[in-house]
Amino acid sequence: MTLAMLAAQKEALEIPEGSAVDKWQVYRNLCEGKSIVGIGDRALAVLNALLSFYPDSELSGENGLIVFPSNAQLSLRAHGMADATLRRHLAALVDCGLITRRDSPNGKRYARKDRGGDIEEAFGFSLAPLLARAHEFAQAAELVRADNRALRLMRERITLHRRDIHKLIEAAVEEDVPGDWGGLWRRFRAVVEAIPRRATVADLAPIVADLAGIHEDVDKLLEVHMNSTNSSGNESQSERQRSNSNTDSIFEFEPAFEKSGATVEPRTREAERPKGYPLGLVLKACPEIVDYALDGIGNWRDFMATAAQVRGYLGVSPSAYEDACHVMGQEVAAIVIACILQRAQHINSAGGYLRALTEKARGGEFSVGPMLMAALKANGATARMTG
Repeated sequence: MTLAMLAAQKEALEIPEGSAVDKWQVYRNLCEGKSIVGIGDRALAVLNALLSFYPDSELSGENGLIVFPSNAQLSLRAHGMADATLRRHLAALVDCGLITRRDSPNGKRYARKDRGGDIEEAFGFSLAPLLARAHEFAQAAELVRADNRALRLMRERITLHRRDIHKLIEAAVEEDVPGDWGGLWRRFRAVVEAIPRRATVADLAPIVADLAGIHEDVDKLLEVHMNSTNSSGNESQSERQRSNSNTDSIFEFEPAFEKSGATVEPRTREAERPKGYPLGLVLKACPEIVDYALDGIGNWRDFMATAAQVRGYLGVSPSAYEDACHVMGQEVAAIVIACILQRAQHINSAGGYLRALTEKARGGEFSVGPMLMAALKANGATARMTG
């Protein structure tokens, strides 16, 4: 007998009249909240065996809460647990206040029945503490579930940051984007290698903060590069618009194709890499356009030809695309088409949307850089990227 056992017995006597709980729900809550309650798996296996001797599905004071199996019967239902081990885990259940002993004068477990066969008095183990503390066990289980959810979310954030940073740095290095990518990579690897295999939310919080900081630095370098190259691209585009006339365009459309509504492919005079937007970065932001290229996309000529084909699938008229190419430049218009394809399910009219962007570009109010960056973050830097 200990003071803790006396406290458990007193608590069991104070159960409100009419209280009842599902015995297996209490057991499930205990299994989830075992770390808070302070009970082990083997002791819970013994408790499961004890509960199986309780005839009703609900624990209720009106039905009596005493079970009185012998150790031999308990051992069978506890998967053949050795007698010494069984006694040790029964003692652990008592010490944790999950059950109490109600001993007979000779220490045996049995029930005394009346003439009608009903149990008049029983000696064995009382399950009353389970009923008395059912709410406590439910709270413990919910606390553990909340901790597990927080830990899972924290690990997901780490995974997303790892994928994003890895792919963005890889793309930047491939496309010769200026920046201290080696230093950022070393910072990134140092944080990743410090992630413990088993960690709590408190352990992972500073790691998430460090990765978020690196991610932000990578995004800033890419945005600075894209903004600077976009401004220079706009200047060259304006110069090109002033010097080019309708009869001297960088591409031509066949009138017969335009009238029939068939797919029109622009013929460009130059296939060199346009200034500003690395092709690898564009394809990571808008990977769906690759599915429409018969022989893949290996250079800007392939990309622009595929975009000209995709505009027909999107329902963009040849005149709308031609106008966009004249105003924005052929490579920028192709990037816009790729971005529209990436978000096609969210755009009601691709042609109307392209004409609206063309009008904004005509007035100097549109830049493809933010549009491409948004696509990169939404597509290339989340679910579509694998590490």
